[in-house]
Amino acid sequence: MSWWEALILGIIQGLTEFLPVSSSGHLEIGQALLGTAGEENLTFAIVVHAATVLATIVVLWKEIAELFRGTFSTIEWNSEKNYVAKIVVSMVPVFIVGMFFKDEVEGFFGNGLMLVGVCLLVTAVLLYFSEWLSKRMEAKGKEGHDVTFSDAVFIGLAQACAVLPGLSRSGTTIATGLMCGVKKEKVAQFSFLMVLIPILGEAFLSLLDLMKGEVSSELGIVPMVVGFLAAFVTGCFACKFMLNIVRKQKLIYFAIYCLCVGTFAILWSII
Repeated sequence: MSWWEALILGIIQGLTEFLPVSSSGHLEIGQALLGTAGEENLTFAIVVHAATVLATIVVLWKEIAELFRGTFSTIEWNSEKNYVAKIVVSMVPVFIVGMFFKDEVEGFFGNGLMLVGVCLLVTAVLLYFSEWLSKRMEAKGKEGHDVTFSDAVFIGLAQACAVLPGLSRSGTTIATGLMCGVKKEKVAQFSFLMVLIPILGEAFLSLLDLMKGEVSSELGIVPMVVGFLAAFVTGCFACKFMLNIVRKQKLIYFAIYCLCVGTFAILWSII
């Protein structure tokens, strides 16, 4: 992988990790178009995912610091502990998938763009329906609510399903939260915070595989640095942008985009 290929893929990862268009699906498409394949992709995926986790921490630093302060400053049950507990609950489904179905999930990657295209079309439907339902509820004067434990379960199940390439994690979880009636300004923040530990855990397990020699990589230092910086810078921008977009209910544009890209991926796989 050259430095300019790493730059392109890093930008793709940074933008699409937070935008509801599937980072994994776009990386699959990008690698297919650039012709980059092989074992080095695992190392690169670890690097750029670490970059987007860092971007999340930078953008949501104030909220994360408040959660830590409220969770560990007192033994009494408070709103911060309650919020963290909901995040933990939301992580259970994806933890089960990662622990017991890791090989099956990895088998979906690198097998062409047909699955990616179909999952992008599913993402488009979810985004369109969630925005339509949210606007309909507002028209009836129904106000959204904060994330509840039952909401956390449903959002967590959505995140577990979004391990498929092309099924956007942020899009699926945000759409699920909106369909559950969660406030627009609350659902995106919860979606971004709930993924921090799973992504770090996945990166850590993959790093262990690399250290054990179970997976080799020929990825050079320059592509890793370029990919990391590209994913981090664009990730910071995309995270801030997405938080504002959800508040304004503009998901329909991403639904149209996923529809177009999904159709392209399906046609590319057929041709």
